[in-house]
Formats: sequence, C-alpha cells, structure tokens
Amino acid sequence: MINPPYRAADDRYDNGMQYARCGRSGVLMPRISLGLWHNFGDVNPLATSREMLHYAFDHGITCFDLANNYGPSYGSAEETFGRVMEGSFRPYRDELFIATKAGYDMWPGPYGNWGSRKYLFASLDQSLRRMNLDYVDLFYSHRYDPETPLEETLQALVDVVRQGKALYVGISRWPREAAAVAYSYLRERDVPCLVYQGRYSMLDRDVERSGVLAQAAEEGAGFVAFSPLAQGLLTSRYLGGVIPEGSRAAQGRFLKSADITPELVARLNALNDIAKRRGQTLAEMALAWVLKDPKVTSVIVGSSSVAQLADSLRSLDNTTFSEEERCECDRLTIG
Repeated sequence: MINPPYRAADDRYDNGMQYARCGRSGVLMPRISLGLWHNFGDVNPLATSREMLHYAFDHGITCFDLANNYGPSYGSAEETFGRVMEGSFRPYRDELFIATKAGYDMWPGPYGNWGSRKYLFASLDQSLRRMNLDYVDLFYSHRYDPETPLEETLQALVDVVRQGKALYVGISRWPREAAAVAYSYLRERDVPCLVYQGRYSMLDRDVERSGVLAQAAEEGAGFVAFSPLAQGLLTSRYLGGVIPEGSRAAQGRFLKSADITPELVARLNALNDIAKRRGQTLAEMALAWVLKDPKVTSVIVGSSSVAQLADSLRSLDNTTFSEEERCECDRLTIG
C-alpha cells in the first residue's frame, strides 16, 4: 500500500504552540523542540519516526535537534530525517529550523572527535549529505575541547556561516569560562552565538548554580534545555519503585538501577502529587517547570510515540507556578 503524499496540517500554527525569541536575534523558536537523539535511528521503524516527525510539524514544532552521531547507529538519525525531508518536508523547508552538532566520537582515527577545524567541517559536510540539505539553520559545537585552541574551534564556526553551510551557530555544554570567550570571539566577528544548549531539569540545576543560564541571557543568546525529564525520572515510569523492563535504568544507559532509591521514589511521588493538583502528569509539569523561566527559549523533548509527544505538548497548557508550588518543587528537588 502506497501512502498518500504528506500535506502539512493547515492549522499547524493554530494548535497551541508558543514561540519565543532566541536571545537578541530575529529567530523565533517553538517552546518545545523535537530531539532525535534516540528512537529515530536505523534500529527503529522508519514509519514510526516519520509519523512522529509529521505530528510534530503538524502541531507547530518547527525546530528539529540532531547531531552527527545520533541513532543508533551513528549518523542514522540524520539519515532518517533526510528520508523524511525528501519524502515529506521538502516543500516546507523554509518553515523548518534544523540543528545539528559535532563534537563527540563519530568515526575512527584522530580526526573524528572533539573540536578541530578538520573534524567540524568534515562532520557538517557529512551531516548535510545525510539530511539532504544545502545548509542547516543551526550548527553547534557539541562539547568544549580542552586540547584544541578555542580560536580554532570558534573560527571554524565563523567560517561555516560565512560559507553558507549554516545560518547560525551555537555551543553546547561548554563551561562558563570557555563560553565567555566564545560569546566575545563570535560577536567580534559578526557571527554571534545564537544558542547555548545545556542540560536542565527540576533534578539538575547545574546551569543555574554555575551561572551558565544567566550568562546566556546577559550575552544575548538563547538557552535551549535538553534532558528536561532527567532521563525519564520525571515521568510516571518509576513512581511505583519498580524498574520497568526496557527502561533506561533497566538497560543501564545513562541511568543506573542503583539510582532508583526509595528516597528518590518518595520525592518523585510527592512531585507527582503536585502535578495532579495542577491537572498535569509529572512529565507535563516537569516540562512546564523548565519553560516557566523566560531565560529558557525552548525545551528539547524526545519521543518514542505520537502519544508521548502529545503528552509533552500538553505541558504548554499551564506553565505558570504559584509561589507555593515553586517552593514545594524546590524543597523536593534541590539537594
């Protein structure tokens, strides 16, 4: 059976999506972006990935967040996106804001990792081919490289913009001191840093404590949060204190079974009680909590199904917290 050609929903910008200005720029980002870190690789059914991408765009998500090594396997999330770009999204390219990154392990040898000019240029060229794109809207340095001179990494970012391979550049997970250099270097060369991307959730406040979140705002950059559900901790998955089969804690990927302590489960259930009073699931409230801060431009969500993505979008229905709710959440999440 041949599927009919994709046509985006006519009301895609009237479905409740909200948009925020990204720092001091002309870019408006959806408050929720779709990340393709997991569930979009070649180990996943293309039909499911396509369905989620279609649903996202039909509901106003214009920003899709990728990286060279997203999958699994490496590169396959970009390949999946490239197939959907050719089969569905090509007529809508100018409505999409597509981001990719380079900085982590991608191919063997000394030139497939970190932040050298050679790696960044080669990686971006490969990403463009995989995604069937002439350019990306945003290209990130995925991590700070302590060995490569900062000027080499940053000049590579400047040059990918000047060569038309990317419209904007950003940095992800850079320490505050190195980020300060990046903001200054890029601004002086008329290629200002558009975005800082960092991990941020109710359970992980490091960008607050380090000053990275405030720094981005002061420097005129947007802030995009990833892992807002703390690798699934801030969902209903662990509320019963049992580690579900197939979960990240069960697989030991990024989350260990030993992390699911009775004390943590008690805190999660208390947070869930607050969410219920707000008329939200724990996941919806966790996303709303990140979005309540005006310094946060967008939150990246992952998804394994349309239903899960729909749940994430419902967080936009209520991103306001009373002072009492804020204090309760802080008491349960600040250790």
